[in-house]
Amino acid sequence: MSGSATTGEQPAPPDFPQFMGHPKPLWMLFMAEFWERFAFYGIRWALVLYIVAQFYDGNPAGQAAANLTYGSYLALVYAGAIGGGYVADRIIGYQRSILVGAVFMAAGLFMISIPNQEIFKLGLATIIVGNGMFKPNISTMVGKLYALSDLRRDSGFTIFYMGINVGGFTAPIITQLLAENVFGTGGMPSYKVVFIASGIGMLLSLVWFYFGRAQLKGIGAPLPEAPGRERVLYVIIGAIVVIPLAYFLLALGAETLQWVLTAMFTALAVTLMIEGIKNGAVARDKTIAMLIIFAFNILFWMFFEQAGSSFTFLAESIVERNLGWMVFPTAWFQSVNSLAIIALAPLVAWVWVAMKNSNPIIPRKFALGLIFNGLAFLLLMYALTHLVDGNSKIPFWTLFMVYVIQSVGELCLSPIGLSMVTKLAPVRLVGFGMGGWFLSTGIGNNLSGIFAGHVSGDSGMSVGSALSGYTFGFWALLGAGVLLFLVAPLINRLMHGVR
Repeated sequence: MSGSATTGEQPAPPDFPQFMGHPKPLWMLFMAEFWERFAFYGIRWALVLYIVAQFYDGNPAGQAAANLTYGSYLALVYAGAIGGGYVADRIIGYQRSILVGAVFMAAGLFMISIPNQEIFKLGLATIIVGNGMFKPNISTMVGKLYALSDLRRDSGFTIFYMGINVGGFTAPIITQLLAENVFGTGGMPSYKVVFIASGIGMLLSLVWFYFGRAQLKGIGAPLPEAPGRERVLYVIIGAIVVIPLAYFLLALGAETLQWVLTAMFTALAVTLMIEGIKNGAVARDKTIAMLIIFAFNILFWMFFEQAGSSFTFLAESIVERNLGWMVFPTAWFQSVNSLAIIALAPLVAWVWVAMKNSNPIIPRKFALGLIFNGLAFLLLMYALTHLVDGNSKIPFWTLFMVYVIQSVGELCLSPIGLSMVTKLAPVRLVGFGMGGWFLSTGIGNNLSGIFAGHVSGDSGMSVGSALSGYTFGFWALLGAGVLLFLVAPLINRLMHGVR
């Protein structure tokens, strides 16, 4: 890495060419993340519908099992970031970890296109392992483009977050059109085409990063004293060995998996605390603050990730999607969140910078995220209580606006969270800390599957079961948001000036 001066605890970044007010490599990482998220979100809308259609013969009683599988899969995707962060920090560096992860993700996406339940789960396990090496490390490298004191840091992460959402917006639209209009029909979508198209997107991400990484000027490359490429081979062999473990964890069921994830989170928290204590009182306090925020992050994603599970079944059976001039595809609801992020992210990024010294402290941004998420559930409560028509349907606009309101909450929390970890984690374990961020997200996702299973019940979602579940979601989010808002100054003291 060029440059030997340091700013605080992090080495000063190289002197990058600037483009649109930010280091030029940000835009290369933006596009690599775009294609990876195209792959990830390309299958998001189809997974629970495919599980019910392929493995339960379309019986709505399979919704609960599909929700649990979806939640467990997402949980392990994010939990895998712990191992991926460690591999990048200590073994092969960030760049090589991303390349290896991309290969495994592409392989897994092609595997799930085979209509066999065991191969399907093995493919999900392969995606889990690959994503663990890709996702946390590309986010960590964004943080390394900026000095810790650079006021553009949060807006840089928000711009990077737009790359995620541009991919997330286009993927459901393109894969739905391929599955239903090109290779299938509305009644019989060709789900394997969804998975194959996503696999191709992942290969594009691999190629883009492979040729674009020279722009990074050594950021994320292995340390000069690190052994040669044989370590990459060892990591590949280790990843192949881990795939059966991921398969086993998927097969455990969401309730048992929750105990495993909790144990992993506890071990991670202890490791980070030991490192923080070794680095002094300030590093210790910062680590404590980060772990408190992780706990609230779990609750946010428990309810936010209804988007890919219970909201999908809500859209399919309880939302009036006939707009008169077209029937709005269920898959396209997955693009609403990303469209809102694309539209609102530049505004939010500008607001954070323009507020300068009045910029809300990080814990209060998180509190706002929880409260906005809660407001989305309040709208669903109203719709399911007062707007249900004679066909047991609620208006199209209500679910559309639920995704928009949730997106505002997401912008207050998620890109800020990525930036927070790079500021608060012990400097030698930033990748591991990023893994902790994704593990807390994963725990929330597993809980989202358990919660969605209750919303669907034993025989499929009904207006009554949806109202009961979403009412609980509103009060849980509102209570947590208000609590965090009130205790935010105490947490902020532990951050020692980090904003």
